[in-house]
This record gives sequence, C-alpha cells and structure tokens, in this order.
Amino acid sequence: MKAAFHLALPCEDIEKVEDFYVNKLGATKGRGTDTWVDINLHGNQLTFTSAGSFNFDFKNYRLSGQVLPSFHFGVIVDTETWGTLYTKLFSMDMEVTTEVTFLEDKAGEHISFFVTDPDGYKVEFKSFKNEDEIFTAK
Repeated sequence: MKAAFHLALPCEDIEKVEDFYVNKLGATKGRGTDTWVDINLHGNQLTFTSAGSFNFDFKNYRLSGQVLPSFHFGVIVDTETWGTLYTKLFSMDMEVTTEVTFLEDKAGEHISFFVTDPDGYKVEFKSFKNEDEIFTAK
C-alpha cells in the first residue's frame, strides 16, 4: 500500500508560502483560510499555519562529503519530474543546492537537491536510481 504523509508546520506569511509551493514548486492548493493552508505536494499533505515569528537552530550532518540540514523534509519523485523541477527552479534564480548523487554505486543511490521556502524550511527532492531501494538497508 502506498501512503501519503501529512506534515504541519508554522509559517509567517500564508500568501508567501502559497506562492512558493503552488507557483514555484507546482504543487496544488487544498483547503485553507486566511490563517492556514493545505498544500498537495506530490500527493502529500503539508499544512502551514500562520504562527508569527519563530526560530529554528539548523544543525547539520554529513553524507557522502556533503553538509546537509538535519531539519528538512522532502519528496521522492521520478527522474523526469526531478530534472524538470530542478531546471525550472534553477532558471528562476532561486537558492537551489547543486545536484548531488548520494550513495553512488550502493543500494539506495539517489540524486538530490534542496530549496529553501519562505520560512526557511529546507525542502529536499530526491530521485532514486532504483525505486525498489528506497528503504533498502544494505
């Protein structure tokens, strides 16, 4: 069974969040009010609630020699969708991390990039070389 995730996050400006996810990432808007909005990001539900100013300490970790944010979320998409989105966001002169291949020549090999949303959340987009290895331990 394939299941979607739900993630609820605070934000400072509903309009900026909606613009970023809908107009830049190509997600669709679901239900919402002037204080919260549901975003459909590749079949997954993100709920953003206006919460005013907030602060997170972004601690990092290393994987394959790359420094990555510990606090982030993302979506696994097929290679074509990944490439289209990467090219689109890069051409918009947005702050997009460089394309990186993780676990090269190992189980779970995937390409990845991060983009930062208006509230500072790091959103990762991954595409696995072999979808059957998304949860492979070896």
